[in-house]
Amino acid sequence: MNSKERRSNIVNMLVGGNKPLKGQELAEKFNVTRQVIVKDVAIIRAEGTSIIATPEGYLISKYEENRIRKVIAVSHDRDEMDVELNTIVKYGGIVEDVIVEHPLYGEIKSMLMIKNLNDVEKFVSKFKNTEAEPLSLLTNGVHVHTISAESEKQIIDILKELEEKNILIDNG
Repeated sequence: MNSKERRSNIVNMLVGGNKPLKGQELAEKFNVTRQVIVKDVAIIRAEGTSIIATPEGYLISKYEENRIRKVIAVSHDRDEMDVELNTIVKYGGIVEDVIVEHPLYGEIKSMLMIKNLNDVEKFVSKFKNTEAEPLSLLTNGVHVHTISAESEKQIIDILKELEEKNILIDNG
């Protein structure tokens, strides 16, 4: 199989799949290195396919068009991470990303795609079981999320509860 065929198969697997695929899984399937998969994904993106890299693997979003999005500014300490994430998914929201503003590098953004309580549990567990620090450590707890939901009411409910918990900075 040549590289063009492999990239086509990667796209088909992501479109047809119902869960993220890790780069290592793809590398093993196609008998190449993970670095080859990273390069393939970069080429696929450059060709116009929107592949998202999450902590759980690569995915192609299937829900993008019909969801309402809101960018929110929040602040909390590391012990409140699960409270923030659980509040958002409790109302059917998805935490699409986390963004911090770094004084040297500017905006640093990481895709999360946390959709449900199981995703929150996995993310928080991974955070607690590694020596990794959250991006918000760079900004004294201040960070931004893009959240999405199926309805405006869900967004309003999320914002209201985050505000009640003193996590939301500004719901402008």
